[in-house]
Amino acid sequence: MAFLQAGNQTGPSGGLSETQPAVPGQGEILGNRAESQSLIDIGNCIREQRQESGLSQESLAELAGISTNTVSRIEGGQTAMSVEVFRKLVCILGMDANFLLGRTGLPPEGSRQLSEMFWRIGHLKKREQKVVMQTVTALMDGLEGA
Repeated sequence: MAFLQAGNQTGPSGGLSETQPAVPGQGEILGNRAESQSLIDIGNCIREQRQESGLSQESLAELAGISTNTVSRIEGGQTAMSVEVFRKLVCILGMDANFLLGRTGLPPEGSRQLSEMFWRIGHLKKREQKVVMQTVTALMDGLEGA
């Protein structure tokens, strides 16, 4: 997909180049405008979800560990994002990554709650994660056996 970068691409001076191909053959980001419709679509979806979540660009940026300018450029389809930033935004906004990528028509019901729960579990200590997994496994076994 055109919106994901493996890493920063640099120009001859070592800084980010003015024209950065997102994926060869799938468009380039030129100045302040996006050439890739997929970047625009993803940015719009992120903006809508952020607004529905009641978050400002500033608060989303702080939670994701990126600048407000970067959030603005992502939402405007003006820049590609790293896989790590994509993962953070999906978790923070409680989005389904496949939905965001346009691979499904509608997000599954309850996906936001599940995403939030997985994010919370992922930030526990390993010992605590093990307890949660054992508890959930026992609960699921009981429900499936009923």
